[in-house]
Amino acid sequence: MVVRDGGDAHRLGAGIDVELQIVGSLLRAIAEEMGAVLVRSAFSANIKERRDCSTALFDAHGRMIAQAEHIPVHLGAMPDAVAAVMRHEPARDDVWILNDPYTGGTHLPDITLVSRTDVGFAVTRAHHADVGGAEPGSMPADSRALDEEGVVIPPTRLDNKALDALVAQMRNPEERRGDLRAQLAAHGLAERRVGELCGRRGRDRVIAAMDELFAYSERRMRAGIAVLPDGRYEAKDVLEAQVEDLELRVAVTIEGDAIDVDFAGTASQHDSNLNCPLAVARSACYFVVRALVDPDLPASGGAFAPVSVRAPEGCLVNARPPAAVAAGNVETSSRIVDVVMRAFGRAIDVPAQGQGTMNNVTLGNERFTYYETIGGGQGACPDADGPSGVHVAMSNTLSTSVEALELQYPLRVERYGLRLGSGGAGRWRGGYGVVRELRALEPCRLSIISERRRHAPQGERGGEPGAAGRNLLNGEPLPGKVTLDLAPGDAISIETPGGGGFGR
Repeated sequence: MVVRDGGDAHRLGAGIDVELQIVGSLLRAIAEEMGAVLVRSAFSANIKERRDCSTALFDAHGRMIAQAEHIPVHLGAMPDAVAAVMRHEPARDDVWILNDPYTGGTHLPDITLVSRTDVGFAVTRAHHADVGGAEPGSMPADSRALDEEGVVIPPTRLDNKALDALVAQMRNPEERRGDLRAQLAAHGLAERRVGELCGRRGRDRVIAAMDELFAYSERRMRAGIAVLPDGRYEAKDVLEAQVEDLELRVAVTIEGDAIDVDFAGTASQHDSNLNCPLAVARSACYFVVRALVDPDLPASGGAFAPVSVRAPEGCLVNARPPAAVAAGNVETSSRIVDVVMRAFGRAIDVPAQGQGTMNNVTLGNERFTYYETIGGGQGACPDADGPSGVHVAMSNTLSTSVEALELQYPLRVERYGLRLGSGGAGRWRGGYGVVRELRALEPCRLSIISERRRHAPQGERGGEPGAAGRNLLNGEPLPGKVTLDLAPGDAISIETPGGGGFGR
């Protein structure tokens, strides 16, 4: 099961062994089926309707081999979670749970389960609608320390006692229990399917295929990087804290068949929740490299082996505990994509900036919690207009349907449509943002975490910026990040940014 040498990515693809292609497809199918089981079994709209979850298979060395095409920010950070669990030498039938951002997690609502298979590990990660903390939904706009955002779970063996103790600390504990059991169902499926695959193909051959799939992805990525122009390319951008801008700086160095991404000069971690662990920064960088170099490459950890990511300890993108991180996983990761993409734009054509935010909206009280992200405009490409009303970059979720939202929650959707004219002008136009208006039908708390309200997404090669986003309460402007009370009848409107244009 050997891949013949080839001079470029196309020849590498043509020379790959047929059996290796089959085993690789079967492993990816298992990861996809895990995701289907999780979505169909889940209780909360955030997982069942929005599909804010991800699944993957790892080998015994903790290397990602196959993933479902789910959420980029989840998947790129998963290896750190597996490494954290491996340090505890998990037994064959154990399932481990974690969400600690400083021990393999991303932010607290993203709960990760890791279990053993015949040839390695199965992993699920899902954004839970609540994990406790100061505010319903566990996404406060004003948190300053990690423990304000919910229960912190270090790598822990998950049994019935641990499950009961965890959900007791969260709102709507039975819904939380149901979503965790949906994740457990996906792990049971993975164990069975991997066992069946080993039974049909032979365990040793499956392990050999996993090794070769990892190596093949690395070779193909290196071949793609090698055709990029060598050099050091720098860029900067800002995050919008409540009263100040926080600078991100990056230097991308392309040398031969490897890429180094260095965040030296980035602002120090902040007394807000825009901080993120290095695992999230890596994930965003991996996304950019894959999108620009070889977007059709079946994702595995090998594709990211040629990419190194560095950041000073204690900066925004390599924060130290107990820094709050609720917005880091969703907003800072989006800005990392923007700034790294801009650095690559010094060497090659890249799309204009997209909306650069996930427009996080959380509503709830002690009876219900609801969380959603809202799409916007993607930046124009060098040869096409940007798509409108899509989740951009590190998010890949669906929108909750109006029918499902209104059936399950005391909320009414007053308006949901494109924000016409919000895309930046240019030879190619940026995509349009979205207008989404929700009316509260009972008293609840609102938290909004959004970006690109002060600084609009920029165009490329002379293209115009897209429109900045706006948040409104009963028609009156709100800050980009805010937590407050809603009374019955209050209407919150989110106008998401448009994408930048490309070319004059």
